[in-house]
Amino acid sequence: MHNPGDRSFLGHPRGLGYLAFTEAWERFSYYGMQSLLVLYMVNRLLHPGHIERIAGFGPFRHLLENVYRGPLSVQALASAIFGLYTGLVYLTPIGGGLIADRVLGRTRTITIGALLMAAGHFLMAFDFSFLLALLCLLTGVGCFKGNLASQVGALYATGDNRRADAFQIYYLFINGGVIASPLIAGTLGEVYGWHWGFGAAGVGMLIGLTIYLSGRKWLPPDSPVVRKADRAAKIPLTHRERMGIVALLALLPVLTSAVIGNQQIFNAYLVWAEKTANLVFFGKKMPTTWLITLDSILSVSCLAGAVVFWRLWARKFPEPAEITKLGIGSLIAVTGFLSLAAGAIMAASSGGTFQSAGSSPFISSTASGSQMSFPSRSRSTRASRRPPCPPPSSASIISPFLEQIISSAGSAAFSKKCRRPTSGFYTRDYVEQPA
Repeated sequence: MHNPGDRSFLGHPRGLGYLAFTEAWERFSYYGMQSLLVLYMVNRLLHPGHIERIAGFGPFRHLLENVYRGPLSVQALASAIFGLYTGLVYLTPIGGGLIADRVLGRTRTITIGALLMAAGHFLMAFDFSFLLALLCLLTGVGCFKGNLASQVGALYATGDNRRADAFQIYYLFINGGVIASPLIAGTLGEVYGWHWGFGAAGVGMLIGLTIYLSGRKWLPPDSPVVRKADRAAKIPLTHRERMGIVALLALLPVLTSAVIGNQQIFNAYLVWAEKTANLVFFGKKMPTTWLITLDSILSVSCLAGAVVFWRLWARKFPEPAEITKLGIGSLIAVTGFLSLAAGAIMAASSGGTFQSAGSSPFISSTASGSQMSFPSRSRSTRASRRPPCPPPSSASIISPFLEQIISSAGSAAFSKKCRRPTSGFYTRDYVEQPA
């Protein structure tokens, strides 16, 4: 039975261990699939012999090409699909939270979400079910992610100081899953076959669901489903709260633009590195997806380093405001984008490959920049009357949604260098226009 005073898992309730391992496996499955998605589309799925087998892809592609006002090359089409998928991933938890609160309850919603995600990963192994797989994944993430994280805070009594440390432990387990997924699922997909990588992601999700259900008795009980008649009347916002919402909305363009380039690491960066970077070490080619693991390791390291840095800084100097930290982090991240652009220019001018070490400034700068500004993200919670509150939650959802959409739209636009062919809709052989 759930006991808030339990200290059997690293000084925390045992339920935290079940939630942390469940989330680690869920992130393993999600990022394992995402690290393969664009490479899979560019190298196989969107080519003749496969693309015509995708159920419902004709109208879907027609819609995308209407949005982008012209035919899309393979890479541009892959970027557009990737951006739409990853952007919607940040919106579906809103619906998942409503379903859990008002219809099914948290446990059943999480279980359904995990099963949908596992089904989506397995369906990715077949050409015809590609769009259905993405739909299952979107719905599954929406049902699963937010509802699981909300149970972490519910493990502790009001005023328990262990709550903050619990989220740090939870975050470390998330990053463990992100680090491991390209090494396992990515390697299986690139080396042995795409279906093996997607299958590994599906198995990981089922492992996570098994851990969650086996530890159910150690987790807080579900909150009662909120009926329409039982909903409390809305309390009007104070002037201070309204101004806090305005400030959050004003920050959205800044938060979005600062890390747009960082979203390319799962998209154009992988495609570019696969074709241009020299990934051969000790006579063997490193899987391209391992670059995601390198980025994750540096992100965790830079997060720890940023916390230590500001604590040491505060001993001798006044600690800057959070918005200043955000600006510093954004400037550091920009140097990563510039270093990658320089590497691409060097590779294009030489007509050969670019040493993989040359891409490390991009990864290290974007990782350190984003983590240098990580403490500033707490600003959104200060506008809330009580956690969780819709305004900051919406800010943390809308900003990543815009990042993914704008980033992938830019990648698709820059790679859309084609003219409309006269062949059939599915078997287009796009002709590159001269530079």
